[in-house]
Amino acid sequence: MTYANFSAEEILETVNMVRFERLDVRTITVGISLLDCAGDGAGRVCERIYDRVTRVAGNLRRVSEEIASEFGIPIVNNRVAVTPVALIAGALDRDGIVQIARALDRAAAAIGIDFIGGLSAHVEKGIGDSDARLVAAVPQALAETRRVCASVNVASTRAGINMDAVALMGQTIKQVAERTAAEGSIGCAKLVTFCNAVEDNPFMAGAYHGIGEPESVVNVGISGPGVVLRALADAGEVDFGALAGIIRRAAFKIARAGELIGRTAAQRLGIPFGIVDLSLAPTPAPGDSIARVLEAMGLGRIGTHGSTAALALLNDAVKKGGAMASSHVGGLSGAFIPVSEDEGMIAAAERGAITLDKLEAMTAVCSVGLDMIAVPGDTPAETVAAIIADEAAIGVINKKTTAVRLIPAVGKTVGDSVDFGGLLGRAPIIPVNRHSSERFIRRGGRIPAPLQALIN
Repeated sequence: MTYANFSAEEILETVNMVRFERLDVRTITVGISLLDCAGDGAGRVCERIYDRVTRVAGNLRRVSEEIASEFGIPIVNNRVAVTPVALIAGALDRDGIVQIARALDRAAAAIGIDFIGGLSAHVEKGIGDSDARLVAAVPQALAETRRVCASVNVASTRAGINMDAVALMGQTIKQVAERTAAEGSIGCAKLVTFCNAVEDNPFMAGAYHGIGEPESVVNVGISGPGVVLRALADAGEVDFGALAGIIRRAAFKIARAGELIGRTAAQRLGIPFGIVDLSLAPTPAPGDSIARVLEAMGLGRIGTHGSTAALALLNDAVKKGGAMASSHVGGLSGAFIPVSEDEGMIAAAERGAITLDKLEAMTAVCSVGLDMIAVPGDTPAETVAAIIADEAAIGVINKKTTAVRLIPAVGKTVGDSVDFGGLLGRAPIIPVNRHSSERFIRRGGRIPAPLQALIN
């Protein structure tokens, strides 16, 4: 017996991973092009956007629930990613862009999905008028919507780092925090600042539908820290070569499960299949933690010396295993290390074992970057910008995607925490360096691209 080229044995093995090792599909994300929705009247543009999203992804929730029931695999989130709004809002003012955000939110609510991403702009080489209006609209848009996510790409290996955009994002993040202060500054959890953003990312808050993508596409993000943790626990005291092989085999099985779900969803939705993003994305639930995976390798607590090396091994092995399992692995594939969404990271942050500096070092080898980190509410905008600049520098030099999702929690200080609930979890407030970065950020301009950008 086979199902979509998958053997009965593979399906049974997948069911066992779900039952005993907390395997889940983190998201089915439908990417939708909105390029033909552009126009010079906000009302008409919003009407086109609403109609297109609800028409293309109207069956996503139903199909997702059918597949989850049929295969016994939990599908945690259903999401939509759309064309970066800055590309279709050139004729609209700031208020018009806020109206688009509301239309996206209404469409997401109408089809019953969890998040919709694409309130986005790419400003790595310069800030256009439409880009500036979009960034200016972000604080109000995120404060007035529940499901909309935003992202801004401020740097790339080819262009360098746009420090004017970095400074602007520092200010914008602070404004979003203030506007959503009553909810723990939750708006910042829906805003990510990128370097080298990818066009096929199914994970929020950074998902958008790139211009190199088809009219619509189904991308799947699957996660399995519990599968890897169980494999490491069963392995015992083996050396690192053997450890990497164990992780590769676990990642292979996880990726195969992701492709099964993705291809089935694409077929039933009548939309092309895109990629499997094999990112080990944790949740706050026990047994579903990246931190605990790394500690299972022998670390006394995540954040201690050796943590970066352990993460490098994990990330590389996950990529190798996934690449062997599918010819369509993409997105960010690797290991996420968000603080608030990982039970082990939360525990380490509360005990002071993990610091912002150590997290930054680990982002040089992880899947993305500084993710879901809560800092004191009085952190200056220039300090937030400087943190973004540091993370962008890691991405530019290493030719990898890096990102910052920082939450300056208004009214909170070190020792406090902010609880978002659900997958977003609980974030202990961790300290930042109190020395000023203001003069550095005030210089503006663009940090030039490295020599390795000249690859043509």
